[in-house]
Amino acid sequence: QVQLVESGGGVVQAGGSLRLSCAASGRSSSSFAMGWFRQPPGKEREFVTCIRAYGISTNYADSVKGRFTISRDNAKNTVSLQMNSLKSEDTAVYYCARRPTASCSTSIDDYNIWGQGTQVTVSS
Repeated sequence: QVQLVESGGGVVQAGGSLRLSCAASGRSSSSFAMGWFRQPPGKEREFVTCIRAYGISTNYADSVKGRFTISRDNAKNTVSLQMNSLKSEDTAVYYCARRPTASCSTSIDDYNIWGQGTQVTVSS
């Protein structure tokens, strides 16, 4: 059974950077789309970004476009999220998720495997 484990969260000042990683155990996830979602305090979980199988294409929420970059290393079975120019509104629990198909989706319901989440706190 595939499990996803996120790491790299923490506390950072506004304007700073963090890099999140998501390691998938078990069989390779390279043929599946991978996404990052986040849940700000008191709010619903929301789409951040996704990367298609084999890294062919990516998709970003408007709120993070130009600041966040998703990438994947199929050999290591990992997906990363580089977050730059962080803002206080980026504070959230960040989740890695895998979709059972190759193409990206912005919908939470289209992902069936989720990590436990990692906290990112941006202080102003």
